[in-house]
Amino acid sequence: MEALLDSIRAVPALRVLGKVTRIVGLIVEGSCPQASVGTLCEIQPLDGGPGVPAEVVGFRDSQALLMPLGELRGLGPGSLIRVRRSSATLAVHEGLLGRVIGAMGEPLDGGPALTGGSEMPLYSLPPGPMERKKIEQPLDLGVRSINALLTSGLGQRMGIMAGSGVGKSVLLGMMAKHARADVNVIALIGERGREVMEFMERDLGPEGLARSVVVVATSDQSPLLRMRGAFVATTVAEYFCGQGAEVLLMMDSVTRFAMAMREVGLAVGEPPTTKGYTPSVFATLPKLLERAGSFRGRGSITGLYTVLVEGDDMNEPIADSVRSILDGHIVLSRALAAKNHYPCIDILASASRVMRDIISADHLKYAGQVREILATYKEAEDLVNIGAYAKGSNAKIDYALTRIDAVIEFLRQSMDEKVDLETTLAEMEALVLDRRKELR
Repeated sequence: MEALLDSIRAVPALRVLGKVTRIVGLIVEGSCPQASVGTLCEIQPLDGGPGVPAEVVGFRDSQALLMPLGELRGLGPGSLIRVRRSSATLAVHEGLLGRVIGAMGEPLDGGPALTGGSEMPLYSLPPGPMERKKIEQPLDLGVRSINALLTSGLGQRMGIMAGSGVGKSVLLGMMAKHARADVNVIALIGERGREVMEFMERDLGPEGLARSVVVVATSDQSPLLRMRGAFVATTVAEYFCGQGAEVLLMMDSVTRFAMAMREVGLAVGEPPTTKGYTPSVFATLPKLLERAGSFRGRGSITGLYTVLVEGDDMNEPIADSVRSILDGHIVLSRALAAKNHYPCIDILASASRVMRDIISADHLKYAGQVREILATYKEAEDLVNIGAYAKGSNAKIDYALTRIDAVIEFLRQSMDEKVDLETTLAEMEALVLDRRKELR
């Protein structure tokens, strides 16, 4: 009897396989029993090559719609589909620090394999409103103009908005290198492959990398991998936040994430809306961005998200949607970049919604006075440039003209220069006191 039981145990378990019936564009259609949206599968090529990972992204007439995470070559009607994992999870642990990983959690830096750790769901829901706590402490980002006039708090979410080639990635690199955070999680989504090494060597450096986790999904990869990369980075940030760390999550860029989602949505048949973006894009953005914040009984996740603004239109759909979700925005100006003013932050067009709650009364007063100088000069700039302004006709404009050069110099900063919050406040106080002395 025992021998019979042993022989029964030795019989391989029954495995239910699906089969590909059709491939159109990026979508593989086929039967896939026991699958649901988000299930990870493996599709076997007809030529017997290695299996291609794919994710179930929808259903049509009881047929599963899968999007491969790799190349479609070799797949065709009749290819077998195996269910590998019922839900998307990521193994996270302390060993991720200092490493560069891909959108599937695999190491890309040539280092040892990443093993062990606890599994965390990739597409978890954002924490509820009662799980959050008030943002009360400022975060020193090491950039003078931001520390002074757009002060960010621990757990705040800020957008960096600009057109192409204005300096979003460079500003992000400055903050990654200089910010006083316990852990950096950097997501490079849809970037050029060349820029990844440049960012790590030039902007981040060995010191910054040692306390960072870099997640990479380049522009040549599947849209599903680019989309997944953003969630992988957020999940890693949630892990370190759960350990009590103050995490700085930087994503470059949310626009590439939205474009990847648009590709997926259009491929499965969603109706296009403004600029071709599908409804799922605008439904998913809050689910991603709301996972950052300051939480009770845990650390915080401060989110910095770059937004590539198409045609320098700050009211285009993604920029408008992201701005409405986040706690502030930093606008980069092409006109300032043309004047060699870096970082080219347009202070008057930017805002930090929690700044008033996290800074001292003196800091708020000095910042307001610097903004007044910038605003007054901007109003009068055209008149001054054409020689139509007569000195003495407006006291406010006269004061602004005497201080504008000092203010512009204060707002400029080189890439390698680090200016902490205390130094920034002292320099801004001296700037304003100089102005007061002149007013007397």
